[in-house]
Amino acid sequence: MPLYKTITVNPTTKVLIWKIEESYDALSEGIELTSHCRQRVDGMKSDLHRRGFMSVRHLLASEGYTDHDLYYDRDGKPHLNGDKHISITHSFVFSAIIISDIEVGIDIEKQRSKILKIAHKFTPIEEYRTIANEDALMRKLTMVWGAKESLYKSFAKPGVSFLQHIYVEDFRLDDMRSTAEVSFEDVSLSYDIYFLEFEEFTCAYALISEDAAV
Repeated sequence: MPLYKTITVNPTTKVLIWKIEESYDALSEGIELTSHCRQRVDGMKSDLHRRGFMSVRHLLASEGYTDHDLYYDRDGKPHLNGDKHISITHSFVFSAIIISDIEVGIDIEKQRSKILKIAHKFTPIEEYRTIANEDALMRKLTMVWGAKESLYKSFAKPGVSFLQHIYVEDFRLDDMRSTAEVSFEDVSLSYDIYFLEFEEFTCAYALISEDAAV
């Protein structure tokens, strides 16, 4: 079982990361899907997507949940039966979930140079002019993108713009954490953001701040 990493963020929040090394058939063993999810996975053309889908079910199982405990609302946001909050991500050979008593979001991104070309679409690129090293710039932009993805998943309201409505406070690369805010229509929420880098991937996860969670 390639459970790649487990992070106990606090007593009520846990991140679990899976490295997808098994075949789809191997990942299917011992997993019972709902009829809806069976239709979803059978309709996927990409073998890697199918394997990612099943690896998430193994992550759920490691925390005592089954596919029957997971459901999605009309905006596509995942929920668990009971009082826990969940967020899910999958990128290439890694998948991850975060489970918590409070509102959360998570994202994994592969570090790729193409992010330099699209950065202006999700963040004010002029704020990064002081970063002369292209590798460092790629890393930081990937972190910001991942942070905004995790916030978008947590906030989960149609119409939210990465550029206009989600703000990530500037941070040093070696800090591996930041704060952020989502402001949309008449709602404004603050979050704490944490980063993790491994095997040329970046994971970002967001926890709603204690003041906002009250």
